[in-house]
Amino acid sequence: MSFLVNLALGLLFGVGLIVSGMADPAKVLNFLDVFGTWDPSLAFVMGGGVIVAFVGYRLVFGMKAPILGGKFQVPTRRDIDGRLLAGPALFGVGWGLGGFCPGPALTALGLGSTGILAFMPAMLIGMWAARMLSEGGAKLRAA
Repeated sequence: MSFLVNLALGLLFGVGLIVSGMADPAKVLNFLDVFGTWDPSLAFVMGGGVIVAFVGYRLVFGMKAPILGGKFQVPTRRDIDGRLLAGPALFGVGWGLGGFCPGPALTALGLGSTGILAFMPAMLIGMWAARMLSEGGAKLRAA
């Protein structure tokens, strides 16, 4: 049952990316080009996402347990370290250069977008490198 729910949510997310234009890197890059061909419509997509997340979190935090699953997985760390700052910075640079982030990249792959053929291998190599660096750092801290 959990697999079917996750599949349905993933499909809903993908359709939302297509409808909102997030799967089109030109739309994203035009949003970031404030002094050129700026397209402010993506701000409405972000605002809508913030509203939906706000309402969703309020509903979920009022529940004792998830509908599907044993318990909520809530992060407990509150410190700000280099990884927390570097990760989003690298994500933002990649998003600004390529116009994709992982979710829309997978959606664009299914749509046959041309820019995705260069972005997808770079994204996968970056994910692999981040994992190797993270595991290497964990091994050094354990020693």
